[in-house]
Amino acid sequence: DNSVHGKGFGEMLLHKLIEETEEHHFWTLQSGIFPENVASIKIHEKLGFRIIGRREKIAEMNGVWRDVILLERRTHKF
Repeated sequence: DNSVHGKGFGEMLLHKLIEETEEHHFWTLQSGIFPENVASIKIHEKLGFRIIGRREKIAEMNGVWRDVILLERRTHKF
């Protein structure tokens, strides 16, 4: 169902996660995203994540070994 696609819910949820983790003094968040998921990577970057690397052939999915882009966000509140 694509009824919520493109409405900003992913960004809203990620922003809420960032707020909650900062309230509980988590200072680093990491995310692994498939390289073709450009929209998700852009949302993460918009909210302060930066690309720190690529994990090559990290897992097999449907017979294909997949890479993920590794992103990280560190808070400056502490």
